[in-house]
Amino acid sequence: MAALLEYLPLILFFAVYKFVDIYWATGVLIIASIIQLGFYYLQSGHIATRHWVFFVIALVLGGMTVLFQNEHFIMWKATVIYALLALSLLISRYIFNKNLVEKTLLGLLNTVNEKENGRGSQLEITIPESICEQLNMMWMVFLAFISVLNLYVAYNFSLDTWVNFKVFGLMGITFLAILATMVRIYKYLPDEK
Repeated sequence: MAALLEYLPLILFFAVYKFVDIYWATGVLIIASIIQLGFYYLQSGHIATRHWVFFVIALVLGGMTVLFQNEHFIMWKATVIYALLALSLLISRYIFNKNLVEKTLLGLLNTVNEKENGRGSQLEITIPESICEQLNMMWMVFLAFISVLNLYVAYNFSLDTWVNFKVFGLMGITFLAILATMVRIYKYLPDEK
């Protein structure tokens, strides 16, 4: 259910684009994002910062797309989001001396452990700092690459190709990066009991 909610605006964007056009799809994306924020708030009593940031980007660039009837604004959305994520990893690592990939990864692993073994269960996992540094760098480069690749596809291919790339290509490439991360840390995960 959570995964469906996370991707609902994107799914609706794709469906409306295929049946109507990019401007209606962009409007639906904005409305679905508002509904998504409302659901997150009702579910947990707060809305995570990343959801606010993604919504504001969708609202501003989507609003400009609809207002000016120019699809190039919405095409920039993925580039802005991926560039901000890459910049966040860079700044947090080299200015604040924090590895956000390590923090996120261990947080996810602990959440999985709690769901499988009950609350209070602590996952005994240590990933060498050098591996975490490599992963942080890999994700910085990956996110920067994706932000540039999105613009390349947007300006060198048809609107249909870009929409398909945004929905399926970006998701597929991100899945491969997650898979590479899991392969890299697999030997450091504890054995199943």
